[in-house]
Amino acid sequence: MKNIFYFLLFLPIIAMGQSQEATLLDNWQDSTLVGSNAYDNTYNEIWGIVANNREFAVIGSTAGTHFIDVTDATDIREVAFVAGAVQGPSIIHRDYHDYQCYLYAVADEGQGSTIQVIDYSDLPNSVEVVYDSQEHFYRSHNIFIDTSSARLYAAPAATAQNTYILLRVLSLDNPEAPVLLKDYNSIEGVLLAGIHDLYVEKNIAYLNLGGNGFMVADFTDPDAPTYLGGMTSYPQQGYNHSGWLSEDGNTYYLADETHGRDLKAVDVRDLTDISVPTTFNAESTTNSIPHNLIVRGDYLYVSYYYDGLQVYDISEPLNPQRIAHYDTYLPPNNSSYAGAWGVFPYLPSGNILISDMQTGLYVFESVDASITGELAAVGTSENCGNFVSIQEADLPFNEVKISPQPFDHQINIAFTLSEAQNIQLALLDQTGRVVRQLADETFTIGQQQVSYAVSDLPAGMYFLELRGEEQRKVYKVVSL
Repeated sequence: MKNIFYFLLFLPIIAMGQSQEATLLDNWQDSTLVGSNAYDNTYNEIWGIVANNREFAVIGSTAGTHFIDVTDATDIREVAFVAGAVQGPSIIHRDYHDYQCYLYAVADEGQGSTIQVIDYSDLPNSVEVVYDSQEHFYRSHNIFIDTSSARLYAAPAATAQNTYILLRVLSLDNPEAPVLLKDYNSIEGVLLAGIHDLYVEKNIAYLNLGGNGFMVADFTDPDAPTYLGGMTSYPQQGYNHSGWLSEDGNTYYLADETHGRDLKAVDVRDLTDISVPTTFNAESTTNSIPHNLIVRGDYLYVSYYYDGLQVYDISEPLNPQRIAHYDTYLPPNNSSYAGAWGVFPYLPSGNILISDMQTGLYVFESVDASITGELAAVGTSENCGNFVSIQEADLPFNEVKISPQPFDHQINIAFTLSEAQNIQLALLDQTGRVVRQLADETFTIGQQQVSYAVSDLPAGMYFLELRGEEQRKVYKVVSL
């Protein structure tokens, strides 16, 4: 077996029980699909969404976009499919992100590829493609949506004129009709050459520049973004591929897509002095290679190609501890690319999604005991409709209506109670922090209608939390 020597070498460490095999709940794949000509990968990116109180995985293939109902994680099934504008063995990469119940889908191969915007609000019944165009670009390797400003970042973007824009930003003020906001090839004179991926939160972008290192920039003013800091060299440097910010904003976890290179914990507390105090790995062979990674709470989830799923406890941010793993790729490691491509841990259940390039979708049981089944406020997919925790769907807190949407200066909330109880109403930002406590009082039985002034609230997306004595509901709202 490929890891036996390494296992014996580090037996005392493993015997301490730091890492256990994750619990596999189910696997989905379609044997009728073809692999790519380049890497024989049938599958590529993974994403997760929530609609009508059900959880769905979104997985890309050489054929297009598959929607898999994973609510019952031990009996998952495909419920919808959208054909890619280009299909077949020329396709290697697809990428996804969602905003306001729309999934944005791109590919990085094919002259006929497009941006597809898919309305998934009717899942599990159906999905609808509401936009399918080459207007802004026809190919992109990676996209990221900053929901706080309704902007989609594409890195890079190939236009229909066969020119490459290193970074193109679209406005999603109308989610069904993206509008070009701005193009960038440099930030304050610093070239974006090699840009491969990025993470954006509240207009601050963490840019992975391939062989040219790492950069942080502020896009608050799209006409004049500012350079905040960066690294052109760092320990175990390779191809700077992807990363994700910790929820406190102090640490950026970075993957170099280079065989034998470790993951990095990047200290970004002082953007004028960014450093890599810690590197860590999958405790595998020297040919091991990380690909994509996402942070949720105190855990870092990594799709680690040949080594499958890897999960790290990052409660001590600069001292990650490997606590769970599952090898989705059984053949020996090699010098190419195979195995786990993408990871998504942000479903309300906490269950973990992995896409394997050859063997499809894997669903693993949550490793985070703090996840309660409610809508997560950070990094998660948007919820379509009114999300209720699966465990709480029948509790007596009903008929919630919020108006207007979006709101400006005032928000009106109507709901019905089957029994008198104390209700707390609060607006949360995308980190889950309470930005406005609206109410904490006892309401009587029956229909309630309340209004709150919010005239000084910054524009952007928020979560309205209604918490009763035995129930909690969360709704997405937008402030103008």
